[in-house]
Amino acid sequence: MRNVLLLEPNYKNKYPPIGLMKLATYHKRLGDNVVFYKGDLKEIVIQQITNLCISKLKDIDNTIIWELHEKNIRNFIKTRKKEFLEQIDLDNSKYEFLILNCLEEYKNYYSRRVYEKEPFWDRICITTLFTFYWDISIDTINFAKKLVKDPKELWVGGVLATVMPIEVEKATGVKPWKGLLNKKGILDNNEIIVDDLPLDYSILDEIEYIYPETNAFYGYTTRGCVRKCEFCAVPILEPKFCGYLSLVDRIEETRQLFGDKRNLLLLDNNILASKKFPKIIDEIKESGFVKGATFIEPNQLDIAIRNLKNGINDNAYKRKLFLLLSDFLKKLKGQNQQDLYNLLDKYRLLKWETVIKENLLQITPSIAELYEKYRNKSPKLRYVDYNQGIDARLLKEDKIKLLSEIPINPLRIAFDSMEYRSQYESAIRFGAKYGITRFSNYLLYNYDELPTDLYNRLKINVDLCDELDISIYSFPMKYHPIIGDEKYNREFIGTHWNRKFIRSVQAILNATKGKIGRGKSFFNKAFGANEEEFYKLLFMPETYIIYRFFFEGEGYTERWWQDFNNLNNGDLVKAKQIIELNEFKDTTSSTKSKKIQKVLSHYLIGREDLTDVNSELSKLKKKFDAEFIFHEQ
Repeated sequence: MRNVLLLEPNYKNKYPPIGLMKLATYHKRLGDNVVFYKGDLKEIVIQQITNLCISKLKDIDNTIIWELHEKNIRNFIKTRKKEFLEQIDLDNSKYEFLILNCLEEYKNYYSRRVYEKEPFWDRICITTLFTFYWDISIDTINFAKKLVKDPKELWVGGVLATVMPIEVEKATGVKPWKGLLNKKGILDNNEIIVDDLPLDYSILDEIEYIYPETNAFYGYTTRGCVRKCEFCAVPILEPKFCGYLSLVDRIEETRQLFGDKRNLLLLDNNILASKKFPKIIDEIKESGFVKGATFIEPNQLDIAIRNLKNGINDNAYKRKLFLLLSDFLKKLKGQNQQDLYNLLDKYRLLKWETVIKENLLQITPSIAELYEKYRNKSPKLRYVDYNQGIDARLLKEDKIKLLSEIPINPLRIAFDSMEYRSQYESAIRFGAKYGITRFSNYLLYNYDELPTDLYNRLKINVDLCDELDISIYSFPMKYHPIIGDEKYNREFIGTHWNRKFIRSVQAILNATKGKIGRGKSFFNKAFGANEEEFYKLLFMPETYIIYRFFFEGEGYTERWWQDFNNLNNGDLVKAKQIIELNEFKDTTSSTKSKKIQKVLSHYLIGREDLTDVNSELSKLKKKFDAEFIFHEQ
């Protein structure tokens, strides 16, 4: 049996690591001890040393329930403070001397970094996400190198590892795995194909991090894409298109082991390219995802008890049961609440530090009936989300009709260029015709289009919302090369873009929370009523964009615009060149023109001028905000 650590770098992300969930299934089938971790890497070291210490303490004196002292043992190992040692009652143990020696040994094991000389883990697998998480991903890999027994057993995969393998190896000395684990014998000499395995959902309950989207089945019905778009990583990650992967059995297997899930999130990169698309839709419906289908949360207490009894993942289900009971206690009232509190108190289950598996299993049968009576059984609509988007060029009426038979919400359709305007508008109109009313899309910018191209794609969405009475939520996404020499350039600027234009778009999106929905008046205010107003916003000082109402209300914006338009043609060209660089620390060295310097003075007003409570501008804004709220009321 090997000790296997699955690591996800401690970045924020919406969806759980599917690759690691498959690897958990793989290693558990081989009988390995598997731990999933996401968080402060030093904490996983301390926790593992604490576990080793407790294991040895049990061998020394098994009459003491050492798990109840885990917090003090952990803190002593971490801080070396004797106050934590003194809180462990050893008076009744005839092995006190051996116990103290053991605790001292593992304290030194941590403080002297013996764990780096005597690594615990036989294999560590690390997933990576996007390139903008470079630093934290590289730090995680370099830290993990100290924890694995054999450097060859440090496996790094995922998006970053596949897109930038040479750079990852140069920064870490670890040669990453590129692409999928879709062949036999990649990890070990056996016939198992990791990519074909079901997901182990239990590992998500091992960690404190909560993924925003957890109540869903995750999976694929196809792999790869028939397109080879330059801006897309899919041809690198999944170079071969596979037009069909069965769904029904995988969903049913998950239901049986981990309970039912509300939604279905599919990560196909081009589902419409599959010749078996009708069959895939039939399987989705067969799995319970028909239009109008509802979901009632299964009894999570029963699932957790069963899986804890069966030893499927003690770390996960011990923690899940504790959290379920804690939440249930808060929801109860009166005598029921008091009775449950007394029971939890009796078995030391009110605090995580004193929770042990045996006590959880002992009390749960007595509260199962009460939990079932009061748990939430209200039905909720189910949704299917093709999260990677649908190819508008392939979305004909027959296919949109099939999509309308499942609870697709939202329907994500890519709109990366005005070149595909007719296909995109046709797809939206077909969707509306067949009762699909919620759409979402990513809009690429900073690629090879003009800034007005982004504006017009956004405006098309707003106009379609009004015309068809639908909702389209647009998410502009900045392009960064993933192949070629420019992939090394973290500050890549597209042909028709510049630093100021990019910062302006980001400032606008900051005010809209990163998305643009329906509503012409809102859009016109955020992006301008026409292309001319949009260009004005692109050149506007960033702070004036972010605090639009304040600077407009106090006349700053109008004065800037007057100063800008008072420039003659030659000065205007020079001023634009300076502004587009988006560097305003020393404007006097940029130009000797007083008129240009007057314009540039507006760009010297930063966010700190409004957040510094002692600044005059901050005081003026505070007064403005108070008056604005008063008038709004």
